[in-house]
Amino acid sequence: MAITDPPKILTSRLAYEDSHRLERYLATGGYQGLRKALSMTPAQVAAEVDAASLLGRGGAGFPAGRKWSMLRKGPIPYLVVNGDESEPATFKDHVLVERDPHQLIEGVLIAAYALQVGRAFIYLRGEFALGLERVQAALNEAYAHGAVGRDIFGSGFSVDIVVHPGAGAYICGEETALIESLEGKRGFPRIKPPYFPAAIGLYGEPTVVNNVETMSNLPWIITNGAAAFTALGEGRSTGTRLFALAGHVRNPGVYELEMVKTTFRDLIYAPVLGGGIHHGRELKAFIPGGVSAPWLGPEHLDVPLGQDEVAACDTMLGSGSIVAMDDHTCMVRAAWRITRFFWRESCGQCTPCREGSGWIEKILRRIEDGAGREEDLDLLMDACDNIAPGVSWPPQQTTICVLGPSIPSSVASGIRMFRDEFLLHVKEGACPYG
Repeated sequence: MAITDPPKILTSRLAYEDSHRLERYLATGGYQGLRKALSMTPAQVAAEVDAASLLGRGGAGFPAGRKWSMLRKGPIPYLVVNGDESEPATFKDHVLVERDPHQLIEGVLIAAYALQVGRAFIYLRGEFALGLERVQAALNEAYAHGAVGRDIFGSGFSVDIVVHPGAGAYICGEETALIESLEGKRGFPRIKPPYFPAAIGLYGEPTVVNNVETMSNLPWIITNGAAAFTALGEGRSTGTRLFALAGHVRNPGVYELEMVKTTFRDLIYAPVLGGGIHHGRELKAFIPGGVSAPWLGPEHLDVPLGQDEVAACDTMLGSGSIVAMDDHTCMVRAAWRITRFFWRESCGQCTPCREGSGWIEKILRRIEDGAGREEDLDLLMDACDNIAPGVSWPPQQTTICVLGPSIPSSVASGIRMFRDEFLLHVKEGACPYG
């Protein structure tokens, strides 16, 4: 596949040092999408987003327009933006928050108008210090410009936006845990049903929760129209998407690519993108959609970067984070580190996640330290089966949220793809990679 050259929907301003300032945003067409939206009816704006087939960019890939349509009718709803980007090696929202905060704010305003929301919240990870500073500064500029607050641009529509920093809990990336945190409580995911946010969300009212990148697409969609957006990509995967490329590549970074028209091979090996595996080494495996996703091998490099295309490989595009691992990578250590992260970040509500993650972490650590036993591999898979029966993808749900069933992904991938390497740790009593 050849790398396409689509319009930059999300990253067009990143070449400017002052891309986060209002002056630059206005000079590059900023808030024109909002002005156009305000000239339409809320229903027309919502219909345009639905026609664009914009899949949520936070991980689940649920269509934004359909999520909006599920909103329970009744009191004035809330809009919550999920900026708690906590998945290891995922940093594309971080770039948008720091480098183009006005684009995010404009997207929030367009969504708020379509949903007739009176108050919106932007929930950002607390460790994003610079991002928090820039979003708040941009919000202050937007208020002064008349884009936020009462009677926006003389349209009669009013909305307030609140920036809320989280405390750095991975679990708050789950939408109901985020809502609990916003309410001042511990970030425990809620049981669904009945607590689907569209029905019972923030403060018990209907709530829409969308991701930072999802919101940032809205100004371009409204300005250029849904047809221009659906002309990019293919099938359900329309438009462009940001991919955070990390791991053992020459050029790690965030890249905006047309969905489906680009492959994993393009992203990892193209000189203008990842540039290939560093130090002239070979690719051993890669994680296609954040560390929650099952791994893929070099034989999957030509899979297109599309939601359904990746799902057909029994994994997911997820958070848009691709991690390349070279042939010097210890797969036991990789699986152990990922599992250790999930163990530390489990909220502790559900037994399979709270206890199972700890058991798996201890067994993997034992193997990595050279004290493993051959039967430990079957023990690991048995523990994984108790957390997510069948150890398949998508996983069986045994916990309130999807964190628990995501734990077996890296462990099962490691054992199924590199069983001999696990056994070598056991037989030699040490890691062959030092």
